[in-house]
Formats: sequence, structure tokens, C-alpha cells
Amino acid sequence: MSNLEHSPAEVNCSEVTSHAEVEVLTPREVPLGGPRAMTVFRTLPQKQRSLIGAWCFLDHYGPDDVKATGGMNVPRHPHTGLQTVSWLFTGEINHMDSAGFKATVRPGEVNLMTAGHGISHSEILTDGTTILHGAQLWTALPEHARDMEHTFENYRPEPLSGPGWSMSVFMGSYEISGQRSASPIATHSELGGAELRLEPNTQIEILVPEHHEHGILLDSGALQLNGHQLAPRDLGFVRTGSNTLRLASGDEPVLALLIGGEPLKEDILMWWNFVGRTHEEVLAFRAQWQAEIGAEPGDASEDRFGPFPPGTPAALPAPALPTVRLRPRVNPS
Repeated sequence: MSNLEHSPAEVNCSEVTSHAEVEVLTPREVPLGGPRAMTVFRTLPQKQRSLIGAWCFLDHYGPDDVKATGGMNVPRHPHTGLQTVSWLFTGEINHMDSAGFKATVRPGEVNLMTAGHGISHSEILTDGTTILHGAQLWTALPEHARDMEHTFENYRPEPLSGPGWSMSVFMGSYEISGQRSASPIATHSELGGAELRLEPNTQIEILVPEHHEHGILLDSGALQLNGHQLAPRDLGFVRTGSNTLRLASGDEPVLALLIGGEPLKEDILMWWNFVGRTHEEVLAFRAQWQAEIGAEPGDASEDRFGPFPPGTPAALPAPALPTVRLRPRVNPS
């Protein structure tokens, strides 16, 4: 989406600790696209917090009637230094990228595109989709991997389940009620992600790596996280130091996403669809993209963002740069 690994360590079940403090992040509304823009709810990044582990971007949307909103139709646009993670609850989106990968994003399947050195892609609603509902997330690649070759992976996890709950682990590894699930999706720092569904008045405990930060995005229902109440679209953040998350639903079913990871101890600079490290680097990414698509004169000899088939919609030009120097995103301690 345009911005308009190894498994975590095992948890010792006999030494469960849970820090009560939960930081609640509320989203801002962002129009995605033109006059008939679909509204998304952006929880990451924000002034209060830029990262959870290496998760650096989270858009949550729907359920939307695409006849009214126009749905998601994002033409070719670039990325550097990150991975995009697409997770749908309802609807389907066609993905195509300049590395030659084509896929249909479907509910219950994770699609992970690694931009690395550079890639461009489009995301277009399928003809049969009437309701669109899901989340788009990015992870920032660490220094050792951020210039890697682009890749694409698809995975459908087999849900874990128990009385009143189910959990689909699409990245990393988690344990609940003696059941553990690990995703084969490759990440380049320690990361985790899962979909959670709880029936009314259900309590669960999820064992998580103590050295990770964690976030619970509540889609629908009423949910308590470690005793703190979350409202729909809230993202509850838990710092490192806990190896269990205690969740309790209210009188309605709950749909939520869990994300987590080892803190990324690197300053990143994120602007538009680029993740870099310096102001000059991001300016160079923008200039190269503009030159490659013919929007502005410049050196397009490297072809960083790759070719696209003829006859596809025109690429998105980069927005104008801000008048101030771009600065890295730094999380509060």
C-alpha cells in the first residue's frame, strides 16, 4: 500500500510475568486515493510512538462497501528498505510488482513483499469484492538487510483454537493453552504477527517473548489487555519485560491483530513510501523514482524500482518534499 526470520525464543510457562502498563494508541483518519477515497485508520507511525519492534506502519480499514468508498485501487508506487505485510478479513486484492510476482491477497493469508534495494507494485481490488476489510502493515528492514534483493512470500496459517478462541499466526511464533504455532515466513529481525478471534466473555493468555514489544490492534468488540480496556481501532502497546498477554472479551465477539518484535535499535527515516537512514538518501530515492517514471528529469540508469507491463495505469508520482530537513523517527524510551 502506498503511504498517502527466525522464531522468537521459547517462553518458560512456569515463570509468567505481565507488566500492567498498557499504552493506548488511537488512530488518525487518512483518505487513500482521489475524490472517492477510502478512509483508512493509521495507528503507526504517530508522534506518540513510531515503532513496535520493527513494525513501522499500520493502516486499518473497513468493513467498507466498495461501491460507496471506491475501495483500494492503488496504481504502481515504489518502496525501499521495508517489507509490506497484507492481511485481509474480507474481500480480495490483486498484487503485481516489478519483480514479476502476481498474487491475489485473500482473507486468512499473509502476503509479504520485501522491497529491499527497491521495488514498485500495484494493489487493485478484485471485481468480485463488495466489502473490503483488513490491515496493511510495514516492517523496517534492519541495516544488514535493507539493501537486499526483493522477494515475495504467501502463507496461509492453520489456526490454533480452543474454547471460545482461535489464533492464526502469520509471522513468528506464539503459544496459547499449550499449543504453539510458528510461521515459515522469512523476516530479518525477530517479529511476530497473528489474527485473534474471541467469543463473548472469553479469557486467554498468550505466551510471548519477554524481550519483545507487543501491540494489540482491536478491530471490533470490547477487549481488555492486561486489565486495560481497548476500544475498536485502538492499538494497545506493551513494552518489553512481559512474557504473557492476558486478553478478556466483553459481551461481543472480538476480532484483533497481535504484532510484536524485538526493539529495532536503529534510527530510521521514513517518508512517503521509502524507509532510509538519512535525508540525502531519501531525497535520492525520490529523485530516482521520479526519473524512472518520467515525472521529472534525472538519472534513471539504475532502474532501482523495476519495469512494469505496458498498458497498466500510470504510476503514482512522489509528493513534493517538505521544506524542512527530514529527521529520523526515534521512539520514546
